[in-house]
Amino acid sequence: MTNQNVVVPDTIGIAIPAVTNSTPLFPYPLPKAASSGFSVRRKFLPHLELGSNASRLNVWVDSMKASSPTHAKASAALAASHSDTGPTWMMRQPSALSMFGEITRASKGKQIVMFLDYDGTLSPIVDDPDRAFMSDAMRDAVRDVARYFPTAIVSGRCLDKVYNFVKLAELCYAGSHGMDIKVPANRPSFMKANAKAVLCQPASKYLPMIGKVYKILLETTKSTPGAKVENNKFCLSVHFRCVNEKRWSDLAEQVKLVLEEYPKLKLTLGRKVLEIRPTIKWDKGKAMEFLLESLGFANCKDVFPVYIGDDRTDEDAFKVLKDRGQGFGILVSKIPKETNASYSLQEPSEVMDFLQRLVEWKRFSLQSCPNV
Repeated sequence: MTNQNVVVPDTIGIAIPAVTNSTPLFPYPLPKAASSGFSVRRKFLPHLELGSNASRLNVWVDSMKASSPTHAKASAALAASHSDTGPTWMMRQPSALSMFGEITRASKGKQIVMFLDYDGTLSPIVDDPDRAFMSDAMRDAVRDVARYFPTAIVSGRCLDKVYNFVKLAELCYAGSHGMDIKVPANRPSFMKANAKAVLCQPASKYLPMIGKVYKILLETTKSTPGAKVENNKFCLSVHFRCVNEKRWSDLAEQVKLVLEEYPKLKLTLGRKVLEIRPTIKWDKGKAMEFLLESLGFANCKDVFPVYIGDDRTDEDAFKVLKDRGQGFGILVSKIPKETNASYSLQEPSEVMDFLQRLVEWKRFSLQSCPNV
């Protein structure tokens, strides 16, 4: 991948082979009926084997419910699924705060690199996505972390939008689920790479299509009160947080009909949001690997990546770290979830506490042993 790192004054695209049209339109786990009420399969299903349009629509709506952590039935079923048998939620993904000593011991002698999701991680989830502001205290915590560790924001938002929320020029940014990556030139001296700006946009050829679908969705979703279509440049987000649950099926049908004409786009679920992305082999996990390489940490044994995120799209990064056996993921969630993360935090306030403790630990380490 090294030959794809490009020093750029302007936007440039990096060619990535497209996935074939066999990629499922809605690659998320199927809910299933149970005598105790709504429940969700624990294993992620790679494909949906659906029959009629009506049955497909029902699956979509059930999946929308399952992806919504505030949905009472889904939350209760998820909690029950983890309490019936086996280790409890906190035993499987213990609090990163209570296990802070274990975490820092594991990183001894290695360079920590921080990767942070935005919505639900650095800022609370809000009804209006344009008002998902982070607090000044959180911004200070992230700024302090970046003074000691290479730090990147990895978000589903477009790069410009997430930057305007965070407003820290010294960070790396990966917007549009990692399809728009910018590594700044003014990086701290502890980073190994040469101080040159790098930009990676593997889905640049999809921009005209994304723009066209955005305009179509704006028009077709007008009839669904509360629906909001957000253009994140290389992907689109259809928010249904403010849509009456009785209208979810209408919204799912509208989106489905539009995307049937665009097989090179796929649909995934976030927290009360439908995410529309190009069907390329690129995600937050790939973006994290690209950033590690761009920062000079490719194939390094002395690097310790830490990824904190709250959404299903962050699982791609958690899985990369788990497969590498290097670093760890922290899931931000108040309810039990199937995850590849090693630890958990309940909400953004705990994320801030964790970041502040990490900075305090690093400062103390430097005072005790300046060569650390």
